[in-house]
Amino acid sequence: MDLNLEKMSLAGLKDLKARVSRAIDSFNDRRKREILAELEEMARARGYTLAELNSMKAARKRSASAPKYANPANPSETWTGRGRKPGWYVAAMASGKTPGDLAI
Repeated sequence: MDLNLEKMSLAGLKDLKARVSRAIDSFNDRRKREILAELEEMARARGYTLAELNSMKAARKRSASAPKYANPANPSETWTGRGRKPGWYVAAMASGKTPGDLAI
């Protein structure tokens, strides 16, 4: 199939683009269905359903960390020491305080 893209109109090019996009999506959908059928067969051969295997938790849940630092001006504002430093912590460090001064 030879297409002379240089001689096609803008409308023709847009139509071709839309058709190619639909063909790619259709191909991907067919391939996914084939792979899903293979996976279902593998699970069934081992005595499981794919839904049973898919429902397993892959990642462990992290427990919440206890706060390590508190804002001296407002003790209800705390920080665990993980992630982005809160503004009150940064300001306290800039004013010469040490992490030990803010420790709970």
